[in-house]
Amino acid sequence: MDVGLIDCHCHLSAVEFCEDIEDVIMRAKEVGINSVISVTEEANDFERVIHLSKSYPGVVAPCLGIHPIQCWGSQEQRSVRLQDLDSALPLFQKYRDEIVAVGEIGLDFTPWYAPHAEHRDEQEAVFRRQLEISKALDLPVNVHSRSAAKVTIAVLKEEGIQQALLHNFAGKPSVAMEGVQAGYFFSFPPAVSRNEQRVKLIKQIPLEHICLETDSPALGPDKQARNEPQNITISCEYIARVKGITPKKVADVTTQNALRLFPKIHRTLKH
Repeated sequence: MDVGLIDCHCHLSAVEFCEDIEDVIMRAKEVGINSVISVTEEANDFERVIHLSKSYPGVVAPCLGIHPIQCWGSQEQRSVRLQDLDSALPLFQKYRDEIVAVGEIGLDFTPWYAPHAEHRDEQEAVFRRQLEISKALDLPVNVHSRSAAKVTIAVLKEEGIQQALLHNFAGKPSVAMEGVQAGYFFSFPPAVSRNEQRVKLIKQIPLEHICLETDSPALGPDKQARNEPQNITISCEYIARVKGITPKKVADVTTQNALRLFPKIHRTLKH
């Protein structure tokens, strides 16, 4: 079976997709995407992503997770607190059979979001709690690590995490290689094609540890325009160019990587 491309990290439940989700998914299929792994950021997003997975079975693969930054994009934007997990905990259990991973979870030590040690400590506590949930549910994790790459990988290793995707990774190549040695995967959105900052990183990470993502609706090829899963081909072509290989090779290997990392996708893919 040719399983096509897999977008390993996007936000289909975002408000930006409310009006035309059907068209967005149709355009994704037209470029060869068979599965879209849709993550959450807040507990009030959980039911919507589950609903999408039921509306588009075999296409939308849901993840549940609490992001290190809450109230994203609003005036109340802030670092996560332990109580943000309270309403999420029963939902992890309720939907344990439907979800393919725990995510988006992680650490964001950007100074204006986490200016003090207590912010970072609480983020880490929320992160570790969700890593425990992933182990209890035997699920991989879909991980955010902004200005916190080294700490994020260290925590994953300390917690004994075997299966992790570090999405939109921007840490040092030496830190990435620690993740590679631990068996982790890395993904890059279309925005990497806008500048050459990640060239060294993408060159150094073996293709066998790379997945494709869009992080839609953010991080597209045009900073001003809404990103969507169909732009996965831009990520694919960019990685191919940096590595000096064909886009088909990147597509084939990254899809196999995604199926290894997220084994429950096998169940959702339409034969």
